[in-house]
Amino acid sequence: MSGIVVRRIGPTAYAALGPAFAELARHALEPNPHMAPAAVSAATLLAEEDDIVVLCAWYSEALDFEQMVGVWALRRERDWRSGFAAVLVAPVLPLYEVSSLPVVDRDHALEASRALMRYLLASGDLPRTLALPLLPLEGPGHAALAEACRTTGSVIATCERWARPVMIAQPGDDPERYLRRALGSAYKKRMQQFRAVIKSGALTFRRSRGQAAVEALDSFLTLEAAGWKGKAGTAIACIPEDTAYFRRLAALFAAEDGLLVDTLLLDGKTLAMGLLIESAGRRHFLKIAYDETQARHSPGRTLTVAMLRADLAGTPPECLDSGAGDGVDAGTYVWGERREMGNALIGIGRNRIGLARAAALSRMWLRRLREAVRARSGRASPPKHP
Repeated sequence: MSGIVVRRIGPTAYAALGPAFAELARHALEPNPHMAPAAVSAATLLAEEDDIVVLCAWYSEALDFEQMVGVWALRRERDWRSGFAAVLVAPVLPLYEVSSLPVVDRDHALEASRALMRYLLASGDLPRTLALPLLPLEGPGHAALAEACRTTGSVIATCERWARPVMIAQPGDDPERYLRRALGSAYKKRMQQFRAVIKSGALTFRRSRGQAAVEALDSFLTLEAAGWKGKAGTAIACIPEDTAYFRRLAALFAAEDGLLVDTLLLDGKTLAMGLLIESAGRRHFLKIAYDETQARHSPGRTLTVAMLRADLAGTPPECLDSGAGDGVDAGTYVWGERREMGNALIGIGRNRIGLARAAALSRMWLRRLREAVRARSGRASPPKHP
């Protein structure tokens, strides 16, 4: 008898399911690397293992055959961010923005999404509120989740919305064609800036993968710590727990050929670096670091132009997700497509969310008030990027 069954496991057991997840990602409606065993295993350095809940949906059409058709990695949370109400958060560590969506097989997307939601509805020991701070509000993944909510009597409430830059190349795109389309009226100015950097010295782009990317991570951490984040004490290298997390994340993704570090050099000196992870043809930009003494060269934007040129010179990813949060100016990037994102909450089997929603709205208004005060005082907010 065929059907879908959902099983709950912990991060240790899930770590052994790397091959099954990789196969699911290849057939996924929307790949999401932050649901991968590598990401969950790394997250255990910053989150308690007992708080991590991994739901795996399995499709069986014969007694001796099972296929993974869905994964949703979540974490129990109950603190000021949830209004001291118990919630389940996805992704496990929403520090470096990608997506809160579960990964579901495209041929079983609706069934798997419904099965995951029904499991949560029937679980008496799990919170009845989902906090999804990085939820795409459009696309097939959101449509499947919305339908699963409808069939379980669950309600999605969105507290904040923003547009996230992504790159989705069209057939026949080359760097020139894409940049003209993406930048529009800003094309001439942006490319003049890029060519000015080339004229100022020898500009070199280097892409490292696998173990080479792991080795490049030290340079990335040093570069980030040399800027304002280092002075503020928020750079990865300034926080031992974050350093350990990123090293483990890098090592685990590199072992599956899913780690990239892009480096842009000017006359042999590092201008900017980008840290990225891949899953099933989709690339996700986690963090950027750049030499702030070279601000006149717009090092961050120059790096993204060089990345785009390298991508379109070969086989581009199906999608490059900038990972930009709600506080990031979309114009910072050269990737021309936009995806609507939201900070969302789901009341499982009910339409009341209560404290968690009040906390989310309070954080939103406090952040807006802080930004307004900074604007009036003439103090710009520090640049934000995942």
